[in-house]
Amino acid sequence: MSIVPSVDLSEFLSGNEKRKHQFTQELGKAFEDIGFVALSGHFLSDALVEELYAEIKKFFDLPQSIKDRYEIAGIGGQRGYTSFGKEHAKGRKEGDLKEFWHFGQYVEDAPQLANEYPDNVMVHELPRFNAVGKEAFRMLEKTAAYVLRALALHLGLEEHYFDAYIKNGNSILRPIHYPPITSEPKNAIRAAAHGDINLITLLMGAHGKGLQVQNHNGEWIDAIARPDQLMINVGDMLSRLSNNKLKSTIHQVVNPPRELWGTSRYSIPFFMHPVSEMPLNCLENCIDEEHPKLFEDITAGDFLHERLIDLGLIKK
Repeated sequence: MSIVPSVDLSEFLSGNEKRKHQFTQELGKAFEDIGFVALSGHFLSDALVEELYAEIKKFFDLPQSIKDRYEIAGIGGQRGYTSFGKEHAKGRKEGDLKEFWHFGQYVEDAPQLANEYPDNVMVHELPRFNAVGKEAFRMLEKTAAYVLRALALHLGLEEHYFDAYIKNGNSILRPIHYPPITSEPKNAIRAAAHGDINLITLLMGAHGKGLQVQNHNGEWIDAIARPDQLMINVGDMLSRLSNNKLKSTIHQVVNPPRELWGTSRYSIPFFMHPVSEMPLNCLENCIDEEHPKLFEDITAGDFLHERLIDLGLIKK
């Protein structure tokens, strides 16, 4: 596997059972083989993507003193701003060369969850920032729901298996800014090799190359999607649930060549999380003599808490 496969969600939504089945097979095979796929036919319009990038660039261009007002203590970086170098990959001490923002779930008809999740943080200097972020969150969440329906079928589950778990789930939209590199990094890159925590991640076309995926042979390959595609990958939660049938692939964002150090890179991943009580126990139909159970039983909430400690975002 030397390239990331491409699929078109409109095939799944076509109403044609043969095309729907073909999409499900192609998606499932890609996630078994390399854990990444480039997806077209999603619900994000070009205009929305363009406006979102414009708004996040305005935010990261604000004076540091203003951005710092939006870094909220005590919530593990789950909403608002996280300053440069604060997050690191599991097993590393060096902070990644990035700053980022978190939009979180917009809870509907679930007061208990509304109390459980931190509030989204309003940016007063940018009147459109929060509205555009919310709309992008909604469209990515809608896209992710259909991808998970296809994966449910691939795993031999009822098509709507994930629906109740992802409704009001603890999902995150994370605009990231990798600032220009001004001096030789000391054993640090823009985002060190890592697997994602969540069920699936949807990444809209990043402004600047750098994303690399590690294939089964340990080789790093560039993961480049067309402007109209989302790059989607399996997270650790879905890998656990499927007993590693679906692969949570290690990936990284490497530093650019020295001649491009003076440029910023922007990236906007959407991390699809379920509600905290979702069990991540390995599915029975993914366990057999050739594939013994690989993971201990755990809930999504407890697993997320463990990983936020690993990332240095919350203390034990």
